[in-house]
Amino acid sequence: MPAMQNIDVGELTLRCAVEGEGPLVIMVHGFPESWYSWRHQIGPVADAGFTACAIDVRGYGGSGKPDPVEAYSMERIVGDLVGLRMALQPDRPAILVGHDWGAPIVWNSALTHPEHFRAVAGLSVPFAGVPARPFSEVFREHFTSQGKYFYQEYFQAEGVAEAEAEADPRDWVHRMMYSISGDVPAGAYWDKEYGATFLEGLPDPQPVPWLTEADMDYYEGEFRQSGFRGPLNRYRNHERDFEWLKAWQGKRIEQPALFIGGTRDPATYLFGAVTDPIAMMRMFAPKVEGHILEGVGHWTQQERPEEVNRLLLDWLGRL
Repeated sequence: MPAMQNIDVGELTLRCAVEGEGPLVIMVHGFPESWYSWRHQIGPVADAGFTACAIDVRGYGGSGKPDPVEAYSMERIVGDLVGLRMALQPDRPAILVGHDWGAPIVWNSALTHPEHFRAVAGLSVPFAGVPARPFSEVFREHFTSQGKYFYQEYFQAEGVAEAEAEADPRDWVHRMMYSISGDVPAGAYWDKEYGATFLEGLPDPQPVPWLTEADMDYYEGEFRQSGFRGPLNRYRNHERDFEWLKAWQGKRIEQPALFIGGTRDPATYLFGAVTDPIAMMRMFAPKVEGHILEGVGHWTQQERPEEVNRLLLDWLGRL
């Protein structure tokens, strides 16, 4: 286990796993995860001559957990990363690495604060530029209005998804992780009608080598003490995020960028909206280097840690 630090980033305190010395690399997890999702990357990045810092995003684990929905806007979370960079390495800009929700967080941090972040890597979710409309409008057009279930619509009503997840955090997280991993047999597990619950239709998790009982023990313990309100509030800010990002309309990420996705990850293809995420990203991040890993599902750096580490360390070494 790396050393844990509670770092004041301005508005609140972030719990961070910190190891190594050198240029700062901030690792940002997704939903429903933890700093622990980077457990296979922290040591190798530190050994390569960097300060590896894997955070608990606000609302998770040991970090601050404000109650209001608006406290989880993209603008506020990006501000946490700026505050963390200033606290840990004020003399030079940092490098960002994010996965799942962490990917949009780091993409938008690099876009809106290039003076603080000199390079950015995203796993699973590519950067599709500043949005033309809130994502909530998109999923309501393609799913809700057609009577189809979409998990982010289910997450909108405060308290509903929280109650389902907190009834048995271990089972909820385990089923989610397995159902969109590269190991789950092909199936239309998420193809259900509007009004279904999150867990409805998801398969029973089977043992997989990248997610052990000890790993699940850790995730369960974190969510039993933190709850799910903060993590779910991130999904309730699409309109607020859209309004904030409008100021950067037409801007691109000009820093060096890395994208790693998986052929079995629906997020890599933006739920069917793109067929070539790397080509799409080059329009919005012209210096991107992209890799799509065969057979990998949504949990990129946990499912294929050796392959991700090889690509990440090679990219870091060339910055």
